Amino acid sequence: MKHNFLHVLKKYVVWLLLLIGVDLLYALALWLSESEVFLRLWPVLALSSLLIFLMALFFAWRMDRQREAAFQEFLNHPDEMTEAQMLHLVSRQDGELVRHVGTLLRENEQAKRDLITQMNDYEEYVESWAHEIKTPLSLLTFLLDNHKDELSPVVYQRLDYARLQMQGLVEQMLYYARLKGKQKDYLFESLSLTKCCEEALENFQPLLKEKGFQIIKVLPPLFVFSDYRGLLFIINQILSNAIKYTRSTGIPELHLTAAQNEQGVILCIRDNGIGVQPWDLPFLFEKGFTGDTGKDRKKATGMGLYLANEMAKDLKIELDIRSKPQKGTEIIILFPIIDA
Repeated sequence: MKHNFLHVLKKYVVWLLLLIGVDLLYALALWLSESEVFLRLWPVLALSSLLIFLMALFFAWRMDRQREAAFQEFLNHPDEMTEAQMLHLVSRQDGELVRHVGTLLRENEQAKRDLITQMNDYEEYVESWAHEIKTPLSLLTFLLDNHKDELSPVVYQRLDYARLQMQGLVEQMLYYARLKGKQKDYLFESLSLTKCCEEALENFQPLLKEKGFQIIKVLPPLFVFSDYRGLLFIINQILSNAIKYTRSTGIPELHLTAAQNEQGVILCIRDNGIGVQPWDLPFLFEKGFTGDTGKDRKKATGMGLYLANEMAKDLKIELDIRSKPQKGTEIIILFPIIDA
């Protein structure tokens, strides 16, 4: 408020100077005409002028405050009512500008509402499609499981690989919608870390078997407080990357190790794949980033680790990644200790 008053004072200081100039002229005239009259009237003249200026300044300051409040309300809610209130406080020339600004703001607000509606409709459609596609995927899984003997091993492996790829992409889409939604249906509970890892490995069992992975597990019976579906999604994305980026030579390995220390429970998932270049490491959790290691990464969407990291943030889990080219990648999942 004090700042606004000083601002108004600076705005009208020229009028104060003009008033002082007029007072000095009157004082000079009185002094030249009669010195005794000058001594009696000069203080009254000066105080009267100062009082008039201060009163005018106060009314100008109050008017500016009203205009400022009305303009702020007009910007926040640019409807006809606030526009009419604003028009009463400005000149006719400024009123034309206010009407023009009001029209533009209302058009922008309507365009924003239309865009939000379109985005919501699109998100609902994508989420509905992702749920609907689960039915043919389930049918494909059923047919592959029940007619495995009727297919050659090569055909079966390729069909099963395609099914797993589609299922993984649909899962990414659903979890992306879940992460961006306003309401998130997480169920935090004490869950077995070993059970979650075993289920994730079971999901990729056909691919792991096809590529000849050697799996080394050190998973003691540890429990963490988290959301089961969310944690399973994170582990699935890490395993998917480990399978996708294997080396063309040697036996692929996958190490899952869990332990507990003073920081909390730590799960390490390590592979011996193609690894990541050092300059790519800081960006692996960014949306759409694929890096430049190999042709397989160029075909990737760059969404897996991004979604895993976003899910980890929601679940208050810390992710860290370490990698060397042609040496493999290790992702460390830390579950902090929850104070009771």
